[in-house]
Order: sequence, then C-alpha cells, then structure tokens
Amino acid sequence: MQLRISCKPSIFLLLRLLLSTGLVYPAIDARNILIPGQPLYDDGTTLISSGGRFELGFFSPTASRRRYVGIWYRNISQTPVWVANRSSPIYGRSGLLLLSGEGTLIVTAINSSTVNWSSSNLTRLTNPKATLFDDGNFAVREAGNDDPDSFAWQSFDFPTDTLLPGMKLGWNLTSGLNRQLTSWASASDPSPGGYTLGIDLQGDPQLFVWFRSQPLWRGGRWNGLYFTGAPGMDDPLLFNATFVVDPRQVIYSFSLRDPSIGGSVLVVDYSGELQRLDWMDGAEVWDVDWSMPKDPCDTMSACGANAVCDPNARQMCRCLAAFLVNNASTWDPSNPNGCSRISPLNCGNSNGTGAFFKFSRSKLPDTSISVVDRRSTSLDQCRESCMKNCSCNAYASSDISESESGCIMWMGDITDLRLYSGAGGQDLYVRMTVFNSSNSQGEILFLTTTTAPPSRLRYMLYNSNAVKEIEEEDLDLPLFDLDTVLDATNNFAAENKLGQGGFGPVYKGRLGDGQEIAVKRLSKTSTQGIDEFKNEVVIIAKLQHQNLVRLLGCCIQGGERTLIYEYMPNGSLDAFLFDEEKRMLLDWKTRYDIIVGIARGLLYLHHDSRLKIIHRDMKASNILLDKDNIPKISDFGLARIFRGDEMEINTRKVVGTYGYMSPEYGMNGIFSIKSDVFSFGVLILEIISGKKNRGAYQSDYLNLLGHIWSLWEEGKSVEIVDKSIGSFSIVEVTRCIKIGLLCVQDRPQDRPTMSLVVTMLSSDSTIPEPKQPCFVVALDSSNSLIGKQYPPSINNVSNTTLEGR
Repeated sequence: MQLRISCKPSIFLLLRLLLSTGLVYPAIDARNILIPGQPLYDDGTTLISSGGRFELGFFSPTASRRRYVGIWYRNISQTPVWVANRSSPIYGRSGLLLLSGEGTLIVTAINSSTVNWSSSNLTRLTNPKATLFDDGNFAVREAGNDDPDSFAWQSFDFPTDTLLPGMKLGWNLTSGLNRQLTSWASASDPSPGGYTLGIDLQGDPQLFVWFRSQPLWRGGRWNGLYFTGAPGMDDPLLFNATFVVDPRQVIYSFSLRDPSIGGSVLVVDYSGELQRLDWMDGAEVWDVDWSMPKDPCDTMSACGANAVCDPNARQMCRCLAAFLVNNASTWDPSNPNGCSRISPLNCGNSNGTGAFFKFSRSKLPDTSISVVDRRSTSLDQCRESCMKNCSCNAYASSDISESESGCIMWMGDITDLRLYSGAGGQDLYVRMTVFNSSNSQGEILFLTTTTAPPSRLRYMLYNSNAVKEIEEEDLDLPLFDLDTVLDATNNFAAENKLGQGGFGPVYKGRLGDGQEIAVKRLSKTSTQGIDEFKNEVVIIAKLQHQNLVRLLGCCIQGGERTLIYEYMPNGSLDAFLFDEEKRMLLDWKTRYDIIVGIARGLLYLHHDSRLKIIHRDMKASNILLDKDNIPKISDFGLARIFRGDEMEINTRKVVGTYGYMSPEYGMNGIFSIKSDVFSFGVLILEIISGKKNRGAYQSDYLNLLGHIWSLWEEGKSVEIVDKSIGSFSIVEVTRCIKIGLLCVQDRPQDRPTMSLVVTMLSSDSTIPEPKQPCFVVALDSSNSLIGKQYPPSINNVSNTTLEGR
C-alpha cells in the first residue's frame, strides 16, 4: 500500500501497523489526556480540560459534512478557537486523532492511509502524553514532566484565527517561530483565508493585518499601554495587555483581570475584520466588544504619503503643512494621491531650531522606516535630534515605561497618519519648511497649504511669537494670510461689519472662490486677549457637529488675530427673538427645532465629542442661524476643557453674561456641565416667551424665571408664550416649559444632563416635577431689593471677580 503524501518514518510505521493489523483501541473516556495506543475517535468522544473550561474533539462547520479536530469553550458554544486539520478535512465520521510513540499528533481517517495533519515536533519523546489544559492549550511532553517550558509541541505556538488569553502573538527570535492569526476562508470553511494578523519587525515593531501579504490595517506601535492604532482593543479595566520586545522575542499577549468572565478572544474574521469578542452569559452569544477597521481612515495609508486622514472632516484627506497634493487638484478616494514637500528642508539648519506642526490624538505614522533614539530623554532633545538630521520629517515620544524613554523619528515619507476623535493616539510633531526672510521685521516665511488646489496656494508670514503659539498649541487648522483676509472683507470695511462682541467686531467676507465667510477680529481694546483667541481656536478646531459653527481657519499675522468661520446668513438668534418684527418669522415649529438643535449641540460638547467642553457663555446672541434656521452654537472664547474625571472647577474670575449664569457659578465661581444646563434652561424659556431673563415682569418685579415659576404654580404657564408665535401645541409648549424649569433649578444635582434633556425633548417619557428655580428680583434706585428674593441670600460666598459681557 502506498501513501499519497510523505510521512516521517515513525508516522508511516504507526499508520501501517494500525491499518494492516486491524488494531482497534477502545474509545477513551472523557478526560484531558491523550496517550499512544488510545486514539480519539470521531464518535462524540472528546477531551475535556481539567477545570472543564475547554473541550477538544471532532466538529463540522454549519451545513457541512467536512470533519475537523478543534478546540472550543466547553460550556459556551462550539465555536472553534483552534483547528488542527484546517487545510485537509475528513469526510464522514471516520476520523481519529492519535499520538505516536515518539510524541507526534496525527489526524487521519480509519480506512485511509492519508495523513490529514500532523504536529511538527522538534524533539523525539520516549513516553509522550498530550494534555488539554484549562487555558485552551493542547500540548505534548514527556509523561511525568510537569515543567510548562518542556513542551515538545503546543497548539499555542500554531494559532489559527483566534488569540486566547495567555497566548502569544509574534516572534520567538531564537527559533524563528512566528505566531500569527490567519482567518477562515469563509464562515463555514476553516481553511486558511486571505487575512493575517501579526507583528512586523521592521523599524519599530508594530501590529498589522495583511491581506494576501499586502498591509490592510496597521495597529501601530506600542506606547506602554496599547497599540496607538488600536484604541479600545485592550480595555485596561478588563485586560492586562503586554508587549515584550527583547533579544529573545517580540510578542503581544493579554490576560483577563477577572478570571470568572465567561470568555474573551481576539479574532481575525473571514471578512478581514479584527474583533474582540466577549461571551454574554445572559444572551448566550458572542458580543463584538471592539473591532477594526471602523472607518475609511483605518485602511492602510488611505490618503497616501505625507497626508492626514480625518474621518470627521468634510474632506477626509488633506496634505500636511508644507506639503502639496501630488499630480492633482483634488483627492480621488479610489486612488490616494499623497503629497510631496513643496520645498526641500533647510539642511543647513543644524542648531536645533525650527518649527513643527503638532498633531494631537494621532495614530502615529508607519514606523517601518523609523528610527528609535533611546539617548534622547525629552521632547526638546527629540526636536534637536530631528532638526540635525536632514532626512527627519517628524518625531514623537517613544516612551513606553518610566524606565524606557526616548524618541522615534521618521526619516522618509509619513504614511498612514490619521486623527482620532475619541480616546487613543498621541502627539506627533511634523517638520515644516522654513525659509529665512530678508524683510526688515525679522519674520519667518512659511510656505504651506491646506487641501486647496495649487492655484489657491498662498505664501504666509508669521512673526516669531506666532510661530511659538502654533508650535505649543494643537492648531490642527488651515492658516490664512492677512492679504487674503483683507481682500475678503474689503479692508474690514464698515459696511461689512455684522456685529460686535466681547472678542471684537465680526465682518462678512467673500473669498476669491466665492465662498462667504464671517471674520471675527480681535479688537485692540478687547476685554479678551490672545488667551481667549487661542482657547477658541484650540477647542473649536477639534469639534465637528451640525449644531456647532464651523471654524474654517485663522490668521495670526502682523499683529492681527482673526478667526474665519462659515457665514450664517440669518445672523444670531437674539436678533430675531427680541425684535418686534423679526420675531414673527419664528413660528412654534421653528422655535422647537432650534431648542432641539441647541440641545444636541450641547450634548455633543458635554458627552460625545473627543473633549468634554463647558461652553460657559450660552446665550441667545451666541446661537447663530443658517439659511434654514438650523442653530449653531458659537463663541468658544470662554469655554473650558474638562479632563479626566473632573466633575467641576472652581475659579476666582467669573466671566459670562448676566441672566444666563448659574447661581453656583455667579456666587461661588464653581462651574460644571450643569452650568451650561442652567443657561440652556434660560434659553428655552426666552425662546418660548420672546422675553429676556434680565427684564422685570409683573408687579413684584420678578425676572423672567421668577415670572414663569409664578405662572407655573398657578397652572397658567402657557400665558408666557410669545403672542407672535400664532398657533402651537399646548402639550409641546408645556413640556418645553417644564424642561426649561428643570434646567434652571437651584441645585446643580437637581438639573438634568443634556443626554436626558434630549431624551425628554424627543419622546413622551414621564418628566419629573421641577423645584423652585433660583431667580432674582429687581432693585430700586438705592440698590435695595424690591419684593422677595429667591432663594434666600447666601453670605458665605467665595472671593470671586465677576465680569459681565
């Protein structure tokens, strides 16, 4: 009898012995050990790990007669986490798994001389046994040797499409073993598919998914906590994830913080998706806790070289500063163009000075051609090292622990750079092209571009102070030169002035391509200054939402500080709301839609944006209306970013607008998201009534809040509705008044969050009864209170400075 494939002599002899002599061994009982002479038959018998967690046996994929040897979670589902003979199935229930006397595992059919699969042992054993362990590992070693490092062969070294807790992904550099995950060919075919997950050793090691050897998705480099291109893959609350790089190995692994969790695996799906799956006991299903790719920017180098991909931007791809799109005036999503540096780097500049553009929350570029410098222990030293190397295009910190620091530098094209809107990523500093200018003012000339076609490329001048501002702040924003701004506004002509705010005047303008813009100019006598300017740029440049005004760019040249916004043709809400004629244009549906739009914008700021933003100056004049009266929240000069687990902040300088300030902020300088909720409540009541909160109403001189509360208690709240509204839904109006009163309650903890406000506005859910709000009464000519004050006066206020706007 002749075998159809070649076998080792020991395997050949064992098969000949079994098949020629007709030796039949009894099926083994349920246990976790396989020994020579007692094969595992495909008759329903299985191996079960000692703790009962994993099971090994024969299985068939859905709607298939093909039989495979696999391992699965015993009490969860028969979804295999490892498959032996994935490339060579057995047809019909005729298979057996046996262990040879020298320690080789074999999968074959009883009536066949073909070896469908065998293990690749490097060591011959004399008394072998194969054990299914409670971590899912199936390993061969000498009987009586319990040393975990004595395995002659183990399934953990040859994973299929699934990484279990405790398994290693990556390289054993001593033996050359490379552990990778390879997808199934389809949902019902476990043979090797086209997708592979592994560790790339070139440059700074990083995680990759390849499709037929071509990089499809890059998990990025390890930063000590997670792979920068895979935020959320290793939730530190659930997993202990490690990435080891030393002369012996480069491996990634994870373990569960809570061993009682039913199951958690990392899988390369047959469709190419990398998934973190958790078993849900109640639902009895595998839940996709995390997956990649999530958006077009997760595709490897989606925008080409020297470009940045931002999935939240109107145009996903754009060139880096000082680079220009290659061979085209626009981006073709099906053929990423990439960008090239407009002018060569100044290689003569070797003193460590120069300008870099900072990208925060970025997926660091492909590190295959990067260099890690462990001698540099600070960002300043990294900057100096990069400036002294003419090939260095960017740098970032490579710190992965307190004991291991340094910097990583990119010596070639910057590829696969993207921005994140949520958690993840780190700071990247991209080198800009710098020319020494000969003008008498000693300015530095930058040549840069946004995503505009070459015909709109502009030269821009910045003084040295402005360069420092750009470098130190995360201004991921197009920069306009002063000539462009002056041309657009006709030299800030008086007839183009739209209004005046605390920041300064606002002008209407028109760019050369016809786009209308609004230009906010920092006044020389403004009560706000450069800090507020930078605050607004840094915050709003990170935000993208249909109910937030869109910042197009800024100009910081020649002493001018201007912000360029999209133009809102209908102006600000207060211009309609408090004007006797224009207010008639706002019917109830329009006002209701404005209320909902503002609520959604605030919800984004408080909960859904990449940052947690407190606006601090919510008022009718800071709500702009587009041509369709869609509201846009504007003016972020006083906004604050809440970081980490901050719930509230105390400040000695209270800034804002009288009538919209929450009591805890105006009296004690304490602000939180509930401060914005209070201001929003005032806005709701102003929108419904068409009256300002700072006025005095009725004979007891109550302000608007007090007046509406008085009517609410009497069951007459709809009397406050603006008479110019016309017809309206009493149910909707009453519901909105009630929500407004809930938002202006005295105690912050009594006010709803904006997520709850949006829910109450968009559903018929039950709304709790509001408590008495904080409101004031009018003062007479001697500044004495007229009537009653609610709530009673508080004497132990902190020492704060109150500045109105």
